[in-house]
Amino acid sequence: MVNQIQKAAVIGSGVMGAAIAAHLAGAGISCLLLDIVPTVLTDEETKAGLTLEQPKVRNRLAAGAIERLKKTNPAPLYSEAFAARITPGNLEDDLARLAGVDWIIEVVVERLDVKKQLLARIEQVWKPGTIVSSNTSGISIQAMAEDCGPEFKRHFLGTHFFNPPRYMKLLEIIPGESTDPEILRFMADFCEKRLGKGVVTAKDTPNFIANRIGTYGLLVTLREMLEKGYTVEEVDAVTGPALGRPKSATFRTLDLVGLDTFVHVARNVYDLVDNEAEKTIFDVPAALTGMVEQGWIGEKKGQGFYKKVKTETGKEIQALHLGTMEYAPSRKISSASLEAAKNAKGTAGKIKALLSTPDKYSELAWKVVKPVLLYSAGKLGEIADSIVEIDNAMKWGFNWDLGPFELWDVIGLERSVKRMEQEGDTVPAWVKEWLAAGHTGFYEKREGTTFYYNRGMYKEADTRPEHISLKALKQQNKTILSNSGASLIDIGDGVACLEFHSPNNAIGADILTMVQKSTEEVRRNYRGMVLANEGRHFCVGANVMILLMEAQDGEWDEVDSIIRLFQNAMMTLKKLEKPVVAAPHSMTLGGGVEACLPADRIIFSPETYFGLVEVGVGVIPAGGGCKEMALRSSRLAAGNPEVDLQPYINHYFETIGMAKVSGSGYDTKRLGYMGPRDSVVLNGDHRIYTAKQAVLAMDREGYVLPQEEKIRVVGDSGKAVLQIASYTMKLGGYISDHDRLIANKLAHVLAGGDVPAGSLVSEQYMLDLEREAFLSLCGEPKTQQRMQHMLSKGKPLRN
Repeated sequence: MVNQIQKAAVIGSGVMGAAIAAHLAGAGISCLLLDIVPTVLTDEETKAGLTLEQPKVRNRLAAGAIERLKKTNPAPLYSEAFAARITPGNLEDDLARLAGVDWIIEVVVERLDVKKQLLARIEQVWKPGTIVSSNTSGISIQAMAEDCGPEFKRHFLGTHFFNPPRYMKLLEIIPGESTDPEILRFMADFCEKRLGKGVVTAKDTPNFIANRIGTYGLLVTLREMLEKGYTVEEVDAVTGPALGRPKSATFRTLDLVGLDTFVHVARNVYDLVDNEAEKTIFDVPAALTGMVEQGWIGEKKGQGFYKKVKTETGKEIQALHLGTMEYAPSRKISSASLEAAKNAKGTAGKIKALLSTPDKYSELAWKVVKPVLLYSAGKLGEIADSIVEIDNAMKWGFNWDLGPFELWDVIGLERSVKRMEQEGDTVPAWVKEWLAAGHTGFYEKREGTTFYYNRGMYKEADTRPEHISLKALKQQNKTILSNSGASLIDIGDGVACLEFHSPNNAIGADILTMVQKSTEEVRRNYRGMVLANEGRHFCVGANVMILLMEAQDGEWDEVDSIIRLFQNAMMTLKKLEKPVVAAPHSMTLGGGVEACLPADRIIFSPETYFGLVEVGVGVIPAGGGCKEMALRSSRLAAGNPEVDLQPYINHYFETIGMAKVSGSGYDTKRLGYMGPRDSVVLNGDHRIYTAKQAVLAMDREGYVLPQEEKIRVVGDSGKAVLQIASYTMKLGGYISDHDRLIANKLAHVLAGGDVPAGSLVSEQYMLDLEREAFLSLCGEPKTQQRMQHMLSKGKPLRN
């Protein structure tokens, strides 16, 4: 029995196979990537005098795939450096090397005969105990392995990664009839903790869970559209955020996935199910197959249900009219129900508003939601054992805010079932029995604990200790302190979590006040503090609107007071005599970064986009961001004054001056934001737990507050080096006059001002430099224009 996976092999270096290898590499697993041996030389190989027998040619497919990983956008790799963990090879020369790995993943073409042939070859070199899996999107696991030996079958299962593996949370694990239950449990645990996946266990049925229900829902929507004459834009207006689904809604999603891929997935169900009514649904409409035949398969071919066209004024999005098969400019759709949904708060509120405001779009929403609810209920037990598996599969695989059963609860189970039966629909017997027993929903909350329908009774949701929910803790009255912008929550074992919950988690006086109060509370009564939240983004920065209003009114004392409050709050956090660990996620920008930097440790989520981006609104970091970067540079020379600090300061000058943002939690190291004690936790759902454990570990070790350090600076001569760089950029036409002004202010602060090189200065001295530079830039009309543009347009202005 394998109890760890350190080495893996992926067979098939196409887009999916290479991306899975990239994800394994990101998890620290060395990976062998194999493909077939080419039979023909390329022109470049011929010119180079290579032959078909040379390794460079024989490994070309896998080696080329690894190189493409470094250039693909969005990036499959957390860091380009991780590509070194992937070794290319081929199925003839390197097949025997499969005996040296712990996990073999087959990712070849979706054909049963090809997969069976490959498994037979793998079994010839297979080392007993090695786990083998197929990344199939719908082919039977049992049929694939039917000719393999019993021991091999015990170690074989399906592992269906959703594309792209780095960004899509869902991993469906599909056991065969002979799969060892212990291996199934081990893989579910490993893939959640080590690979950061949301794992669901699916039955070995066509298309498993997410693709089965998702494809059904898309086809139902398409048929309703064709029957009632709705347009592409109308359907997408209804089936996007108004229903708790992604902005890509129905047809943008199909364009992204590829219509050819979608048709293949739908036909797989059509070919394999026996129920005639179900076959009818999965029989792809002629309009869709016609588009595929014409090559209108979506974004990869430049057109599908939508296409971009160049116009005299720029680019225009056009939508396809299925009746005429002609494109026309995409129209914005509005109605009473859509406006009600837009104005409602939260996913549940939006869905209720959409369905309860009668008009044609409310009716469309009901017509596309109802069959999915009934289908999901009808498939319980066939495609998955629990409603939780189905709900999670749809949330993690299709990015729905609510799974089908959660959505049904929001709509109102009793009321909706009555309407369904009035409209002549057959409701599954188990749903009616559940209602008859007096239940009003599939889920129930009891003092913050979730229970769900399971075989005719409520079952407590299986929550791992790694899954700390701040929302649930607040429902359990674990809030210690709270105001409009932030709360301090008891997360157990003597650790408190400071949660931001202002709009976009932008930092204003309310959050800063709570930082001060929270440090006092933790100092008195707790072992340490975690900084984390469950918002869409950790923090998008300071509240720019307040700063702009005060600057436009010339209230400079107020601006100065705001910056002092920010600086003092961050220093209070830094000087807390208890351990502090920050756990950022998603967008963590400007002031959000400055809130993390004072912490003793940062636990990054893998998808953390981290950067000091203040130049985008015409200022520089003034909440300690510049000071902390100068401090990091100074630490490199601690005890060795001969170390040249200039290259390090140059790096931070470029990073901040160009508003560089990390491409992942791992990428923060390249930008210099990751400290020696910082780390990344692969499963973002575990970050609060991991941060809490880090606090407890420091407390057990006997935490001692680090003494304040003097900062060695590059001084006036170092500033001159930075200002020459900005002058050169201006001469080259790369930056504007205002960009150069900001850059020179940044140079002044990072260098430590007009002091001799090598001078030792205090943190407060550096904070004063930050504040003075920030204030002077706020007075610049072009900075105020940048702030206004960011607030109104949501993107930086270059002026």
